[in-house]
Amino acid sequence: MKPTVTPGKVAMPLAPHHGPDPVAEWRTVVDVLRWRATNQPDRRAYRFLLDGELREASFTYGDLDRRARTIAATLQSVGDRGDRVLLAYPPGPEFVAAYFGCLYAGFVAVVVAPPHPARVPQFLDKAARIASDARPRAALTTAAILDQLAVAEAAEPAWRGVRWLTTDPNPEGPAPEWQDPAVTGDDLAFLQYTSGSTADPKGVMVSHGNLVANLRLIRVCFGDSPEWESVIWLPPYHDMGLIGGILAPLFIGSPVSLMPPLAFVQRPRRWLQAISRLGARVSGGPNFAYDLCVRKITPEQRDRLDLSGWRVAFNGAEPIHPETIERFAAYFEPCGFRPEAFMPCYGLAEATLLVSATALGATPRILALRRRDLEQHRAAPCKGDDGDACTQVASGHPVVRTVIVDPEALTPCPADGIGEIWVSGPSIAKGYWDHPDESACTFGGRLCGTVEGSFLRTGDLGFLHDGELFVTGRLKDLVIIDGANHAPQDIERTVAACHEALEGTDVAAFSVETAGREELVVVAAVPSTRADGEAVRRAIRSAVSGCHDLRIHDLVLVKAGGVPKTSSGKIRRSACRTLYLAGTLETWRSA
Repeated sequence: MKPTVTPGKVAMPLAPHHGPDPVAEWRTVVDVLRWRATNQPDRRAYRFLLDGELREASFTYGDLDRRARTIAATLQSVGDRGDRVLLAYPPGPEFVAAYFGCLYAGFVAVVVAPPHPARVPQFLDKAARIASDARPRAALTTAAILDQLAVAEAAEPAWRGVRWLTTDPNPEGPAPEWQDPAVTGDDLAFLQYTSGSTADPKGVMVSHGNLVANLRLIRVCFGDSPEWESVIWLPPYHDMGLIGGILAPLFIGSPVSLMPPLAFVQRPRRWLQAISRLGARVSGGPNFAYDLCVRKITPEQRDRLDLSGWRVAFNGAEPIHPETIERFAAYFEPCGFRPEAFMPCYGLAEATLLVSATALGATPRILALRRRDLEQHRAAPCKGDDGDACTQVASGHPVVRTVIVDPEALTPCPADGIGEIWVSGPSIAKGYWDHPDESACTFGGRLCGTVEGSFLRTGDLGFLHDGELFVTGRLKDLVIIDGANHAPQDIERTVAACHEALEGTDVAAFSVETAGREELVVVAAVPSTRADGEAVRRAIRSAVSGCHDLRIHDLVLVKAGGVPKTSSGKIRRSACRTLYLAGTLETWRSA
């Protein structure tokens, strides 16, 4: 069954929600959708804002269940339970149906970003690396995308033996009969390939049990209300978009409106307009999304919004800046946005998703710390007007077991110590697909001198203060100059704020070895060709020297879009460093 498409707002009120959900009985995501399709078949599950505004489609739980069973039956006719299936779809109804079809078949979904028509070779290169690792039995996509790939994919060895299938339009004639694969919590649901994957992609093995455990945590943190509508524009091939945006509403039983990421990026006002028009209570995204709204939404557009109903504005997936929270809250206060709606949170694919979150309705905690103590792995609160102060935003209270560990001694840090964040619990993934050595290293952390079980070593640095988690940087991204540690995101924030030509731009800070010592390199994108390049360079060097007592060894200005980023908007510092060392960065030139 295809979703109903209408040119305007779908007039589909929610069907009644009868009694409590049997949350304790669910062991898989299939259990969740099957229960809802049986008990709430006419209740709206997903609304798709196809153009980001008024053109819409929708699925009820019954619609999605029927569509998923049809796709699952087709998959079962070409493979066996546990086979991997590559999903290459644009965000929308076809992706959602195909994803649940994989789960219904007992197959393991492998989600990749869809190809851009102008960048098919790049898509095939990245997808082929993932396919070589995951070894899928089949690949699902749309007819339009398959037409784009038909010639190119045939020559790639990674696709040999892969059965390409389309899920649109619906096949004519009787559908094959679906066989319930009786998946369990131990069965794999999907492989989440990390967004920074390059030549050696690693797929995080997320089981149905991991998913359900994490979805229970999200349900508690985000508010257990089936009447709370959410609006999500995050890409479904990213863990926060897939789990937080698509699976969490299903688990809670609340309706969600899904918007294509490109619709938001092209016109950020569409996001807040949808929240206002639909009366959404839950929405969010990475830090950059809030900054983009402040920069791109005019006062006239803002004054037509009503954000008074927004209760959960989650902020995660990249460093959270206190200035962003303060600017957004102040700018959108006239249309009803409240600061306590902000919910900074922290998570990662290896933990399925959520690790910590700010309490519902609590104002985010912003802590002033002495910079010189941070460089010595200590978190020492101070007054905000201290000349050596910098601010950090708490990512809320951990919802899984969390320990701050000295990454070399493998012992817990003292109360004020900054170390690697280690976590454990039922939502921690099983490891990396077919990478036993990396799995043992990352998922097998052991505290020295204890008999505790294993921990996931997140690779992130942070500390705990009054029970809340503060994330300060990445272990591998630290800039260590003359024995002092510098968080690259702090340097990047200083650069982005030092000159008006750099407002809202992308910056990467990293170190390189020169003549036996580490030196600082800064790469900054300049959006306008009319900027005064020399003035920008002077401002950057002066700001970094004054704020961080650091000398920049090399400063490279690049074109807008020239700083590599992940699909969720994170700066890819190691990729930028690779391009810098190879001399292949696209440098900026004034008009």
